[in-house]
Amino acid sequence: MILRKKKTNHLRLQIDRIIKEALQLEEASAKELSLIHPLYKKSALNLIHYMAFRNFSLNKIQEELSSLGLPTLNNVEGHVMESLLAIKTILNFFNGCHQVETGKDIITIKKASHILDKNTKALFGFKSKKRRTRIMVTLPTTAATDKSLVRNLLLKGMNSARINCAHDNPKIWKLMISNIIEKSKNNKKACKIMMDLSGPKLRTGLMQPGPEVLCLKPRKNNVGVVEQPSRLWLSSDISNPPKNIDGAIPIKKQWLDFIKKGDLLKCIDSSGKNITINITSKCGDGYWAECFDSAYITSGTRFSLHKKNKQIKEIKIGCFTPIETYIDLNIGDSLILDKNPILGENGKYNEKGKLITLPHISCTLPEVFEDIQVGDPIFFDDGKIEGVIKNISKKKALIKIINASDRGGKLRQDKGINLPESKLRINGLTVKDKKDLPFINKWADVVSLSFVNSVEDVKELTEELKKLKSDLGIILKIETKKGYGNLPKILLQAMQSYPIGVMIARGDLAIETGWKNIATVQEEILRVCEAAHIPNILATQVLENLAKKGTPSRAEITDAAFAQRAECVMLNKGYHIQKAVKLLDIILKKMQYYHKKMETILPKLDNSNKLTL
Repeated sequence: MILRKKKTNHLRLQIDRIIKEALQLEEASAKELSLIHPLYKKSALNLIHYMAFRNFSLNKIQEELSSLGLPTLNNVEGHVMESLLAIKTILNFFNGCHQVETGKDIITIKKASHILDKNTKALFGFKSKKRRTRIMVTLPTTAATDKSLVRNLLLKGMNSARINCAHDNPKIWKLMISNIIEKSKNNKKACKIMMDLSGPKLRTGLMQPGPEVLCLKPRKNNVGVVEQPSRLWLSSDISNPPKNIDGAIPIKKQWLDFIKKGDLLKCIDSSGKNITINITSKCGDGYWAECFDSAYITSGTRFSLHKKNKQIKEIKIGCFTPIETYIDLNIGDSLILDKNPILGENGKYNEKGKLITLPHISCTLPEVFEDIQVGDPIFFDDGKIEGVIKNISKKKALIKIINASDRGGKLRQDKGINLPESKLRINGLTVKDKKDLPFINKWADVVSLSFVNSVEDVKELTEELKKLKSDLGIILKIETKKGYGNLPKILLQAMQSYPIGVMIARGDLAIETGWKNIATVQEEILRVCEAAHIPNILATQVLENLAKKGTPSRAEITDAAFAQRAECVMLNKGYHIQKAVKLLDIILKKMQYYHKKMETILPKLDNSNKLTL
C-alpha cells in the first residue's frame, strides 16, 4: 500500500510538471493566441498544450499508469488539459485527497469531437450517408466534357472535386466546375470545389524531341506468326483518338475522302521495308485499319492508295507527335543539371564507344543553384533515381548517381526533383499562382497552397486573399521536410483564418523526410492536426493501382483502411477512378466501426460466443 501511494504521488508530480510547462508555453504564446480567429481560440490553446505535452518522454508515465489500471494518456490530442487534470484528480483520490482539478477554457472530450466535426463540415461540406470520412477526387481533363463521368463519381461517393491548376487552363476548369454544379444541383449536400495552386514545383526541364515516328509491332506467337495485327485509326484529326488503338495516322480530309473499305495503303517505311495497311471499316469521320507488318512510319510518309490491286493515287500523311526521349541512368553514372533552359539529351559516344559528352538536363527553378551545396542528396522522379551533388559551377551542377533500378532509371522531362537536405529559399506563391487566384476565388470553395514551408508562405496567401475580399477555405499542403518541421507554427498562423485544413502530401513528403520515416511522419501530422481540431486529407497513391490499372494491391487496401483516420481521403485520377471511389466508399464505411481518429473501437464480434470468426 505504501509502495502504491509512493508511485501515485510520483506520477502526480510528473503530471504537475507537464501541466506547468503547458501553462508556461501558453503564456509565452500570448501574442500568437491574441491573433487567432474566434472559432479557433480554444483549439489553438489546446495545440499549444499538446506541444508542451509532447515535449516529455511519456512512455514511462504511460507504463506506470497502465500498471495501476488507470487511463494511459492515449488519444488525448483533442483535449490535452482536460485529460491531464482528470488523471491528476484520480491520483489525488488515490492519495486520500478528494480535490477535483479544474482549469480555464478546458475542452472536454465531447466538445473536442464536436469542434472537429464542425470545422470539417465548414471545409468539406456534408458527409456521405453512413460514412464519416469524406472522399476527394482529382478530376481528369475529360471531366470538362464527360458529364456522365462527373455524375457517376458523385453517385459513387465523391464529396469534393479537386482541380489541379498545374494542369489544363481556366476554360477547362470552368467546364469542369459547371458539370459539377449541374450534376449536384438537386442534391442539398452539394459537392465542394477544391482548387490547388501550382506552387513552385521543381521539375526537370524539356528534353530534345525524338523522331516523329509511329512504331507498329503486331502481336506474334512463339514461332513468329502474327496473331493480332496493329489496330490503326485514320483521320484528319488525331488529337483525340479512340481508345484501345495501336496508332493514329493523320490524313488530310481531301485525301481521306478517296479511301473506302477494302482499300490498301502501301509504303516503304523508314527502315526500307514494304508495308501494307488494310482499310477495314468506316467510323464517323475516320477509318479503322490494320497492319500485319512491324513498321516505322515517319511524318510525311507517302502512301500509294490501291483499289482492287490497282494503284490510283499517292497520299502524303501528316505529322506525328515526336517520341518522348529520356536519359538512361545507372548507378555510378554522371549527370549534368543545367541552370539555363537547355534541352536535355543523353550522353554522346565516339566510334569506339567511349563517352565524350555527359548526359544533361535542366530544371524549372534555376534559383535553387543559389542554395544547393556539394554533398547534398538529390532525387528525381518520385525518388526512383537518387544522386549526390559532386560539383557546382555558375551554370551547372555535376551529379553522381548512387541509386537507380537494376535495369537503370529513365529520366524524362517534367519529372519531380527533390533536394531534402538543401536549404532552399523558395516562396509559396508563384506569378502563375497569383494570376490564378481571382478565378479560384470566384468559382471554388477552397484553395490549396502547395509546398507550405513557413509562416511567411501562409501570410503571403492570406494577404492576397484579403485583396480579393475572399472567404475561401484554405488547405495547407505539407510536402517538405521544412514544412513538417514548422507545422505547429504554420497552423497557428493559418488559424487566423477560417476554415483551414492540412493535406498530407505523401509523395514528396516521403522523399523529403526519407522512406523509412514516412509512416511516423504521417502519424505525427494526424496527431498535431487533431490537437488543433484541424481536418486533414490523406493524399498520394491511395488505391492508385486500382485507379490506373483496374486492380488494387493488397498493400493499398490496408493503406485505404488506415486513411479512415483522416477527415478526408484524396484519390488521384486514373482510367478506373470510378471503381476506386466505389471501393474506397465501402472500405471507409466498414473501417469507421473499428477506428475513430486515433481511438480503437471494438464493435461486437460476430459468433464470438462460439470462439470462431
